[in-house]
Amino acid sequence: MTTQTSQTTHTTQTPQAAQEAPTAQATASEAAAPGPAHRHGPRLHWAKLAPEVYKAMTALDAAAREGLDPTLVELVKIRASQLNHCAFCIDMHIKDARAAGETEQRIYLLNAWEEAPDFYSPKEQAALALTEAVTLLTEGFVPDAVYDRAAAHFGQAELAQLIALITAINAWNRFGVSTRMAPGRA
Repeated sequence: MTTQTSQTTHTTQTPQAAQEAPTAQATASEAAAPGPAHRHGPRLHWAKLAPEVYKAMTALDAAAREGLDPTLVELVKIRASQLNHCAFCIDMHIKDARAAGETEQRIYLLNAWEEAPDFYSPKEQAALALTEAVTLLTEGFVPDAVYDRAAAHFGQAELAQLIALITAINAWNRFGVSTRMAPGRA
């Protein structure tokens, strides 16, 4: 992962820096004890072990952002990461949103954006609704009403980019959660 400043994709940190926490062997009692994932170290350095996949993901992420408003990009990435419980990505994209000029209040309210409609434009609300529908596919499918709402605010090419962005952040989240990437290592 290369180091960049604002508007980063998942390139804010090197794979080594992102996952340098020691992975000590847990005792039998620690391994059996229930608890949050943060009590465990990272599982493996996936970007280092699968560099071609990492490069492809970075390219996908960059291509998916093309033509989309940078603030909207970060709102989508934060919201998907919240739904997927990816602390690493939430941390990264909140920092990136701030660097893009996003306000603290909109970041704080994002988890309940539907309850705070005055803080998000109709276009942002449509993008967030689509983000939730695509992210939560295990709960069904993308409803026509959600898709149509997004299509009313985004041209076809922009909508295709938005769907690609949502798909990309969901993939990043799965790498982050499954390998227990730890937040705050910027």
